[in-house]
Amino acid sequence: MPTALNPALLKSARQIYRTYYEVHPDDVQRPIGIAISTKTHRGKLIFGDKPVLLPNECFVPISQIEPGLH
Repeated sequence: MPTALNPALLKSARQIYRTYYEVHPDDVQRPIGIAISTKTHRGKLIFGDKPVLLPNECFVPISQIEPGLH
């Protein structure tokens, strides 16, 4: 179910992703995206095949996160 991403959620997802790689620079496993709360903007990287989301979470695929980091 693709939805238009809120720019603030996308910004938060990018910050979570950036912070993860600053803390874990040698981690070579690439996440498929981030599950992020639409209310608190807290999130977690998702590694694996399919994200399991809580009711107030949305999934931001890595393809939408990485272009904004460069």
